[in-house]
Amino acid sequence: MRESLVSRRALLAGGAAFLIPSYAAARTKLKVAIFSKHLQFLQGEDLAKGAVEIGFDAIDLTVRKGGHVEPANVARDLPPLAGIIRKHGLEVSMVTTDIGDAETPYAEDVLKTASALGIRHYRSGGFKWADGVPLETQIEGFRTRLAKLTALNQRYGMCAMYHTHSGVGQVGASIWDLHEIMRGLDPKAMGINYDVGHATIEGGLGGWIASFRICGSHLRGIAVKDFVWAKDAKGSWRERWCPIGEGMVKLDQFFKMVAASDFDGPVQVHFEYPLGGANNGSRSITMTREEVFAQMKKDLARTRASMAQAGL
Repeated sequence: MRESLVSRRALLAGGAAFLIPSYAAARTKLKVAIFSKHLQFLQGEDLAKGAVEIGFDAIDLTVRKGGHVEPANVARDLPPLAGIIRKHGLEVSMVTTDIGDAETPYAEDVLKTASALGIRHYRSGGFKWADGVPLETQIEGFRTRLAKLTALNQRYGMCAMYHTHSGVGQVGASIWDLHEIMRGLDPKAMGINYDVGHATIEGGLGGWIASFRICGSHLRGIAVKDFVWAKDAKGSWRERWCPIGEGMVKLDQFFKMVAASDFDGPVQVHFEYPLGGANNGSRSITMTREEVFAQMKKDLARTRASMAQAGL
């Protein structure tokens, strides 16, 4: 036994370390969460039971205006809801918030309450590029805002995860801009929630590979969704969200890259394609609950299959 251990250590010390990362043996199983926006038609006990029935490990809970928990009521409403979710064997792996910087209303209330509950990750709001203002000036302004938020996160042992979207004017769409904005900020307190669907929209051939790599130590969360290019009613090309595994996102390749990294944060599955209103966070749905759950189970199974193939 000792001989095999020594041999393994010797192997990892050599060039093979690039193929077999030394942290692989110690990696804990990644938890897969459902973004609770898509279960907005369920509340309390029903929310927890629904996530369990679909097969998720955790919930990414919306703590934002119109979400499962209103920010103004976070101290009152988040603890009992987190308790219900945990009672059903699920984790609250993160919360999704409207927090953009330390000045966002109720930001400190949200962080203080989540931290006290042992929830360490939260998804933060995004920035937009302004026309006519030098990029260097805007980058410095965003960095200053995030530096103050980083300090607040450090106070409560929290990590913000800036969610990456695609689209014109979106800060973080290319990821390279976040690399500059977050340069020098503590990655344990300020990170990136890498959305592989949006990243593929922005860089369908090799851009998404480069953008994933540039996240580096700031990679703290991963969001999964899929899409195809299609023409809209006006004949313009744009993304059309679709079930996972039916679109352009190279999920098998992506999770192999994740497996080769030291990522250990929350993985979230999103459902943006037509799903009876569940996709939009509606409080009432036009499909049966059974139909919605059946499709969600398929997407979760496809996600887990890609993760398993990568050894995650």
